[in-house]
Amino acid sequence: MAGIIDLIGNTPLVEIAKLNPNPNVKIFAKLEGHNPGGSVKDRASLNMIRSAVERGEIKEGTKLVEATSGNTGIALAMIASLFNLDIELVMPANSTRERTLTMEAFGAKVTLLESIEICRDYAEEKGATEGYYLLNQFANADNYMAHYKTTGPELWRDTEGRISHFVSSMGTTGTIMGCSKYLKEKNADIQIVGCQPTEGSSIPGIRRWPEAYLPKIFDPSRVDRVLDVSEAESTAMARQLARIEGVFSGMSTGGACTAAIKLAQELQEGLIVFIACDRGDRYLSSALFG
Repeated sequence: MAGIIDLIGNTPLVEIAKLNPNPNVKIFAKLEGHNPGGSVKDRASLNMIRSAVERGEIKEGTKLVEATSGNTGIALAMIASLFNLDIELVMPANSTRERTLTMEAFGAKVTLLESIEICRDYAEEKGATEGYYLLNQFANADNYMAHYKTTGPELWRDTEGRISHFVSSMGTTGTIMGCSKYLKEKNADIQIVGCQPTEGSSIPGIRRWPEAYLPKIFDPSRVDRVLDVSEAESTAMARQLARIEGVFSGMSTGGACTAAIKLAQELQEGLIVFIACDRGDRYLSSALFG
């Protein structure tokens, strides 16, 4: 018998065959929507909370606070409830209603503000007050170490060490930092490819941060290449993934798949894995599948 926490991780790989333009290259999606909270952020959320509890930084009565664009908030709300902790999640006001309702269903307080940058400032100010603990996924090593301990080893194991390229959206950059650290230790030739939005594109879960808000956990030396993807490309690919490959996911997954396909077109051979960050059902009130 397993508890919910035991179901985090060990998500499946599925081949993206119909959309793959190059028969000499394999493309796989790692379906992080299969985590119980519905996204890749379950991994980091569990590691951040559990590690802080084990270190004694979070005690009974401590109130957690965190800024999030959505998926981390849902995961933190779920994990906080399992640890009997109160949590306030601060999100941009344009976040989909499904996200807010899901966080509230787990018992979280949700505060909506103008932008993710303003949300981060608010959370940092509140985290500095007595009785509150700021998880700060943007500067917390427990974020990327979750992927060093779990996601990276799964990628290596499930591809039998044949992975040649790893593609990930870059938001907090925890996923790409942790996976890069693990995979490069296994094989320094594995190429780590990030994707970010083109100028003017708005893609939930992928960011082109202003310098002042660049995540402190981000180390550019761990990324071999960054590909830009547009909002239009990411939207179209998310729709194609659902209709052609049966992979129901959000726009950030569409962006990562777009980058993986661009990469495949350049290669003579290889095995590419990209992160399918979440499930598409938390975007149904948006225009993504409209």
